[in-house]
Amino acid sequence: MSSASPVCPFDWRYGSEEMRRLFSLEELVRRYLQVEKAIMVGLEAARLAPEGCSRALDTCLEGVRPSDVYSMEAVTGHDIASLAFILGERCGECGRYVHLGATSYDVVDTAWALTIRDALAIIRRKLRSVIDRLSELAVEYRDVLMVGRTHGQHALPITAGFKFANYVYELSRSFERLCELEKRVVRSKVSGAVGTMAGWLGRGLVVEETASRYLGLEPHAITTQVAPRDGFAEVVLALAILASQLDRFALEVRELSRSEIGEMYESEPRVGSSAMPHKRNPVIAERISGLAKLARSFAVAALENIPLMHERDLTNSSSERVLIPHAFLVVDQMLEDMARLLRVLYIDKEAMRRNLELTRGAIMAESLVVRLVQRGLPRHEAHRLLMQVTRSMGPGTSLEDEVLKHEVLSKYLSPDEVREALDPAKYLGNYSELIDRALSYWRRVSGC
Repeated sequence: MSSASPVCPFDWRYGSEEMRRLFSLEELVRRYLQVEKAIMVGLEAARLAPEGCSRALDTCLEGVRPSDVYSMEAVTGHDIASLAFILGERCGECGRYVHLGATSYDVVDTAWALTIRDALAIIRRKLRSVIDRLSELAVEYRDVLMVGRTHGQHALPITAGFKFANYVYELSRSFERLCELEKRVVRSKVSGAVGTMAGWLGRGLVVEETASRYLGLEPHAITTQVAPRDGFAEVVLALAILASQLDRFALEVRELSRSEIGEMYESEPRVGSSAMPHKRNPVIAERISGLAKLARSFAVAALENIPLMHERDLTNSSSERVLIPHAFLVVDQMLEDMARLLRVLYIDKEAMRRNLELTRGAIMAESLVVRLVQRGLPRHEAHRLLMQVTRSMGPGTSLEDEVLKHEVLSKYLSPDEVREALDPAKYLGNYSELIDRALSYWRRVSGC
């Protein structure tokens, strides 16, 4: 084992300690040993190993260290074979039955299932906290008016609470997705060399059922030598989707914190630039966006691991050692950052109000179209006229002024009707009910 400083930033910079610990060598080997013990319990139940061997393993498993396994792997070229050899040598009479009828990926894939189960629990816990905070913001800013933007342009008025509620709904769908995939992915693989259980002499279902129950897992219905890799791909893609949703929120903050917009920004007291004292950079949001690129790139490798030759080949193994821990560590860090971003996010109501007035009423043009149609003007004609008016507005004038002096439009609407149609607070549709519906959706799926 090298004593050099860590190379990968996930060893020290990104990801929480609890997630790093879950994918550490110590924890990985502990899972391997846990599965070997479970298989021995299954062998006992099938009367393929003497009663008491599983208890005997408790003592000899304790002294096995990762360095023992990986030092031997340097000689044998196989980590699980090295582990089985070590246990065979250290476990006395019962050592002869260790790993009997099993294949290395009975151990590896079942250990992955245990690790993924715990990693998903961490991700869901942190995601729950993020969605709860966004829900609070949706309620707190339910009625705070702001510009709704499409294509980067002022579109129609919305509220800040409506914007937050959209993220509540999107992230709720990811939470739901992570709950649902667990039943397909977190399963034991205890079926021997090509999946037929041949080494257990017709008693393989007993070995599988007993070992799986011991670990608290349901077995896959059928496998080759490995668990089907579509499950691993589903996990990585679900994490990539979640990462992309977090990236969307981070991009929202980055855009709205522009100097010329200034509606939301990170309020932490930090140096913005080594050269420019005035700068206040959205560094948390930018880190979220940067890490999301990694999460999406992992999806390709996960999909590439699905097509394995025949009953298996080894092309998945090397990539998964990198892929699975890092997919979880990336999203773990992103959720940590998202929680921090929501804690320091400053929402400038005055800037929202000021920006809403930038177009001098043009943002309310659709509202006028609706009123004009109600008064008898064809919709396409109302649309054409208002497009002409809004695009020809001169400096210092407003849409209200232009409509009231317009030869055609002024015949359909009175000054009071124009003024009411241009009030953003009166053109928000069913925004409040939609916010409640998003919050209700989260309450419904949050119990998984």
